Amino acid sequence: MQKLKNPLVLTVAAMLIALATVFGFFKVPINQFVEFRFGFLPISAAGMLFGPAVGALVGALSDIVGYFAKPTGPFFPGFTISSAVAGVLYGLCLYKKPVTIPRVVLAQFLYTIVISFGLNTLNLCILYHSPFIPTLITRIPQSSVMFVINTVLLYTVLSAIQQISKHLLPAEFNS
Repeated sequence: MQKLKNPLVLTVAAMLIALATVFGFFKVPINQFVEFRFGFLPISAAGMLFGPAVGALVGALSDIVGYFAKPTGPFFPGFTISSAVAGVLYGLCLYKKPVTIPRVVLAQFLYTIVISFGLNTLNLCILYHSPFIPTLITRIPQSSVMFVINTVLLYTVLSAIQQISKHLLPAEFNS
């Protein structure tokens, strides 16, 4: 967390938390199984720009701030953990590495397996007292479609952020 002593990192991380919070309020439903959500994009940007620890912090704080800004039920810390782990995964796959299609596919694949199929399915089972395997089976089609869509979104957005960051962030953040 030494990075958070840098005012630039702190400012950008705070802006990414705000963006992730606001993006989390919006969803674009396609049908009853598929909907676009965009809250993962600022979390992935935090992981890419500043590493797994800051990515985790942005993920966790955006979930908590989002709950307090617009609660949609009881607070459930499992989803906060999922958001933090997402920041870690994106940081591990993308921090100080060029944004390439294989790297983004790997990051989104890990997100889909660990977060979508794993932690979020478990969270839903705990929250709604439902069995894991049937819940997982119902989530596979949506998560599979969203894998493709989110991979394209992630590559597009992170490629642009990487190009912009080369001009705006000091060299220490772009190596």
